Amino acid sequence: MRKFNIRKVLDGLTAVSSSSSASSSSQQQQSGNRESDIPETLQSEHFQLCKTVRHGFPYQPSALAFDPVQKILAIGTQTGALRLFGRPGVECYCQHDSEAAVIQLQFLINEGALVSALADDTLHLWNLRQKRPAILHSLKFNRERQRSTQKQTEKEAGIRLDKWITFCHLPFQSKWLYVGTERGNIHIVNVESFTLSGYVIMWNKAIELSSKSHPGPVVHISDNPMDEGKLLIGYESGTVVLWDLKSKKADYRYTHDEAIHSVAWHHEGKQFICSHSDGTLTIWNIKSPAKPLQTITPHGKQLKDGKKPEPCKPILKVEYKTARAGEPFIILSGGLSYDTVGRRPCLTVMHGKSTAVLEMDYSIVDFLTLCETPYPNDFQEPYAVVVLLEKDLVVIDLAQNGYPIFENPYPLNIHESPVTCCEYFADCPADLIPALYSVGARQKRQGYSKKEWPISGGNWGSVTQSYPEIIITGHADGSIKFWDASAITLQVLYKLKTAKVFEKSRSKDDRPNTDIVDEDPYAIQIISWCLESRMLCIAGVSAHVIIYRFSKQEVTTEVIPMLEVRLLYEINDIDSPDGEQAPPLPTPGTGSNPQSIAPQSHPSTSSSSSDGLRDNVPCLKIKSSPLKQSAGYQIELVIQLVWVSGEPPQQITSLAVNSAYGLVVFGNCNGTAMVDYLQKTVLLNLGTIELYGSNDPYRREPRSPRKSRQPSGAGLCDINEGTTVPEDRCKSPTSDQHTRSPRSGSPNNSDDDDQKMNNFIEKAKMSRKLSLPTELKPDLDVRDNSFSRSRSSSVTSIDKESREAISALHFCETFTRKADTSPSPCLWVGTTLGTVLVIVLNLPPGGEQRLSQPVIVSPSGTILRLKGAILRMAFLDTTGSLVPPAREPWREHNVSEDKDEKDKSKKRRPVSVSPSSSSQEISENQYAVICSEKQAKVISLPSQNCIHKQNITETSFVLRGDIVALSNSSCLACFCANGHIMTFSLPSLRPLLDVYYLPLTNMRIARTFCFTNNGQASYLVSPTEIQRITYSQETCENLQEMLGELFTPVETPEAPNRGFFKGLFGGGAQSLDREELFGESASGKASRSLAQHIPGPGGIEGVKGSASGVIGELARARIALDERGQKLGELDERTAAMLSSADSFSKHAHEMMMKYKDKKWYQF
Repeated sequence: MRKFNIRKVLDGLTAVSSSSSASSSSQQQQSGNRESDIPETLQSEHFQLCKTVRHGFPYQPSALAFDPVQKILAIGTQTGALRLFGRPGVECYCQHDSEAAVIQLQFLINEGALVSALADDTLHLWNLRQKRPAILHSLKFNRERQRSTQKQTEKEAGIRLDKWITFCHLPFQSKWLYVGTERGNIHIVNVESFTLSGYVIMWNKAIELSSKSHPGPVVHISDNPMDEGKLLIGYESGTVVLWDLKSKKADYRYTHDEAIHSVAWHHEGKQFICSHSDGTLTIWNIKSPAKPLQTITPHGKQLKDGKKPEPCKPILKVEYKTARAGEPFIILSGGLSYDTVGRRPCLTVMHGKSTAVLEMDYSIVDFLTLCETPYPNDFQEPYAVVVLLEKDLVVIDLAQNGYPIFENPYPLNIHESPVTCCEYFADCPADLIPALYSVGARQKRQGYSKKEWPISGGNWGSVTQSYPEIIITGHADGSIKFWDASAITLQVLYKLKTAKVFEKSRSKDDRPNTDIVDEDPYAIQIISWCLESRMLCIAGVSAHVIIYRFSKQEVTTEVIPMLEVRLLYEINDIDSPDGEQAPPLPTPGTGSNPQSIAPQSHPSTSSSSSDGLRDNVPCLKIKSSPLKQSAGYQIELVIQLVWVSGEPPQQITSLAVNSAYGLVVFGNCNGTAMVDYLQKTVLLNLGTIELYGSNDPYRREPRSPRKSRQPSGAGLCDINEGTTVPEDRCKSPTSDQHTRSPRSGSPNNSDDDDQKMNNFIEKAKMSRKLSLPTELKPDLDVRDNSFSRSRSSSVTSIDKESREAISALHFCETFTRKADTSPSPCLWVGTTLGTVLVIVLNLPPGGEQRLSQPVIVSPSGTILRLKGAILRMAFLDTTGSLVPPAREPWREHNVSEDKDEKDKSKKRRPVSVSPSSSSQEISENQYAVICSEKQAKVISLPSQNCIHKQNITETSFVLRGDIVALSNSSCLACFCANGHIMTFSLPSLRPLLDVYYLPLTNMRIARTFCFTNNGQASYLVSPTEIQRITYSQETCENLQEMLGELFTPVETPEAPNRGFFKGLFGGGAQSLDREELFGESASGKASRSLAQHIPGPGGIEGVKGSASGVIGELARARIALDERGQKLGELDERTAAMLSSADSFSKHAHEMMMKYKDKKWYQF
């Protein structure tokens, strides 16, 4: 039984009856008692970190494969990644450990397996019968041996050795894989055991005397569709050999002057077609090797007098597909004329006498023709072409006139414009996704194929997550995409184009005001979104802010509402406060009396341009013509910062919107501005120093304005991973840099390395907030001497940025001063120096008065201090639950007057802030949770006592910190630049999780990493892909059920009927017993030094690893049974091998007996 605490009752009575000062001390004492009573349900066992899914287009694709029976598509990349696609919603990501480029992929059709060939001379067999595919076997070829033994020949031939494996071919329903090499030889691999056969086709045996030089690498291998015993081998130099596998010799050799890129069979096995480097196609009759049956130049200009057409670009690939009713299809990539300069890459479809040239947006990596049958010896009946482009995947419908494309259901267009920022929202309102989908459905393009998406394999997983999730991506062209991310899927809901409000620049001469950024002047930097009211606010790279309101009705805006803000505060340098003691936290009783700041139409700081410098000019020009706005997000207000005395406006570093207050606030390195978007007025426009008032702990002096251009948003659009970032974009007080004189001698290598690392850290912080130019050195904590080090840089020592930027903004309803007895609306402002300032908001009543009376904004005098730039702020109630900011529910804004009058009373009725805020008693208090890039603090309100403090990192810095809800509780989640992901309980800040996950190797990760509720997080892992992870143990346990299945049991289609006469006279397809040819008994063992077999983790060990910590005792028991079964299977195999050995011994003994049976003793 809990003890009755009379002290709390007395404290409560004292708080009601005493004066304000006594009330403050009473609440401080009470907060200490209450703090210990807050239950914390989250424990370390509730946390586990794992990757969930990866969305988007595979970055840098290099290979393509399709299983025509399972209808699964596989894409390999230059970084060793595998992406597998089934029906919409069924996707899978795998990664080769070596990260070597994938050269080729081969499905074991309808077997649930895939072979990948890599540039590091390895073959891998993937098991696709499990939800997370794993490698069963690997084979590593020894390239060094080939080099040493054939070095002289290679030197004479002058061939390159950048990769050993060049081409692979796996015949349908065969277990023998043909592997062509750079040397021109062909090896044969048993895909069941992943061992090499002793059967080898040597290049010199294949070409014999037909060529005096080396034929080059193998570029094609395929067996004759009608005779599996005949193998067609294409060499790069132009030689093609038809090899008889049984007799081990070449039947025919076909030579051509031009290099070969690809070869394809006609299904009858009597003809084949080759594509060449001069843009020609040659069709050969297999029994006429002297010359090609026909030579075609698809894009060549036919010259008069029978002259040879002009050469064209190489045809990189050709496919030859037949149909029962109609002419065959010849499909090729490349081959355009050289005079078509600037023409986009094309796919050409030749069908009978018609030739269709289909232009693509990007370079073609590979393409495949999808056919009705997997059998190569039957009419192919092609119905679609899958084209893998450098940055897109296109599927063309061959069955409809005009060859329309299919509408791609996968989220592969994340990078349509480079992603510049990303936000993740879990547990959204239930009506939000349907609302976005309904307005987004009207944006869909027309003209797609009417047929269903042809890649339809696999099955969906069982959905165990019921809460809605939304991911928002901001892009370089000013567009914003809303994605439904529920249940580990991703589907685009709605796209908003923010740039359409501005006049487009037709030429460089026509855009004099956009030169603060070199390109992408509309790029999105920050997104602030109120889920309940659906109010959206964005900040762009040209120092512009746009506020949007959601509506289901189309409107036409005659004049776009606009405000221009002149935000500049000139300072020169800062010294830390004198003395070892930090200044005391001011209160209204001790500090100067704060004056209310009345609304103003013009900012307080203004200057005229007497010397011809640009002044009071925004960076972008807003359209003057009426703007038609379709249903969805419609412009409420556009705010632009203007040039001041020739100095461009600084980029916005923080942004917040509140729908209940009707306010938006933003800040940069000059200061902060608050706007009432209902009355379209500027309420606050202050430099950062003015926010302190008389409590400023720094000595600052005015400085002359900079005349230099502001660096553009470098690092935003890194689709090509080659963007450089100026070193002086972001200087943070938490990064140590080496001081070096510009005139000193060249530094040693270690100094160079240190400088590079420091520059990289600075770039990382720039990516986090895009522009935080601060080099201030506050005395934040006298016990931490690390802040007394030098922060100067050799690059910025002459003209260093010394402005304190606004790094975090948070609207809330809480206690603003120590003497407060009840919470009130306010704004908490965090800076890059680790200072938190509180601004009081005095709001008029709702309804008409809210639109007519001004909002009074005044500083509270409250100042809190942390170490490092402030990243995030949140508030907890007395139960430890998160207190969300006040907000109002969404309502349709574009309604008739009568209906609007009826709803007027509801207009300013905010949603209840928390269970303890609307009906909060005087004795109750709150807790402020503040996270900086170095530490976190929990501060009791209104006493402002720091009750908990946690130093998150000493040697690194926090890139992203979020206060999130998880399992009916809350925690602080942090991602550090050293790669660690950490979580802390609230309010005690007890460490719960610390896992090394991902080092900061790219600015893109720092810019896009975000945590959200229910243990979810995401970031842009490549310029085209979003990686989602979870830090929730519950989600990790349910992940296996949520994932889709790639392999589904499907019957293999029946083989084509040979017919009576073909069966009688042997005219059908000829089968081959490959086991008899390639098995160990016939061809012997391959040299052990040629290749090394490596068992993969996809067997029992892999299953054991994935099961640990995820399933439990039942899974362990199942694994034990599987292990026992495996051991029994191995025992069975050994028994069979011993039996086979005994049979062989018996056979040889019998032969010996028969040989010497009738011989006499003297005949031995």
